[in-house]
Amino acid sequence: MGTDEGRREWARHWQHAELPGLDLLRAHYVRHTFPRHAHDGYVIAAVTGGIEEIGLPGTTLRAGPGSVVLINPEVPHTARAGVPEGWAYATLYPSRELITEVAAEIGTQRGTPGFTVDMVTDPHTSRVITEVHRAAEAGNALAADTLLRGAVARMLTRHAGPLPARESRRAGASDAERARIVLEDRMAEPPSLEQLATELGTSPFALLRAFRERYGMPPHTWLTDARVRRARRLLDAGTPPAEAAVVVGFTDQPHLNRHFTRIVGVPPGAYRRGRAAGGPVA
Repeated sequence: MGTDEGRREWARHWQHAELPGLDLLRAHYVRHTFPRHAHDGYVIAAVTGGIEEIGLPGTTLRAGPGSVVLINPEVPHTARAGVPEGWAYATLYPSRELITEVAAEIGTQRGTPGFTVDMVTDPHTSRVITEVHRAAEAGNALAADTLLRGAVARMLTRHAGPLPARESRRAGASDAERARIVLEDRMAEPPSLEQLATELGTSPFALLRAFRERYGMPPHTWLTDARVRRARRLLDAGTPPAEAAVVVGFTDQPHLNRHFTRIVGVPPGAYRRGRAAGGPVA
């Protein structure tokens, strides 16, 4: 990270056309905080400066240079600066399909793999992750893909097992799952918690408790995250941000911008340009 970059907050979130199934984020955050959210795919992040504080179910990590953070799909988490100067990192967001493909190639295990640790101290892999970014930004897809698969294979070989099934034996788990389906189907005009509980034949408090247990966040937080995820898919398909905002249930584009930037780390416009251009966009 250059001297100028170290003095300001910046982020680049993009895709390389020749690296399917992968999102890239390289950033330096100081004031920005990520609210509780989850990803469809995996997170493999190399902290290159400062300290990142990651809130995971049951624990909080402090990741510094040389560490690699590993987060499985659908695991709720937060992130913020752990020191006044913030943190810098290079992050890979591989899809489930890409991880499964690499796992099959190296023969680690059958089925969908999952990381068994949240963070490792591995300066070598941390450097390789930053080299994936550099190669992709230079347009060297061959080097980027080679380095990417090497880093993923190393993490899977050393720190992975079968992806754990998301099960809950607590009463109300089925209500939580049914509530999620309702919220997904009626994302643009969701019911209130009381209305949702009445429809499902339970009480608001019982539903709130069951939903938190099942998904790691209350329904309204989950809904905001789900709206942003759907908005991302719409933007990927070329939908203008103003139209995407209305489709997913935000009141207007500024409403989408605010939540999208908090969760994804860049505004919708920069996110969209990062895909259209096939290269990094500040």
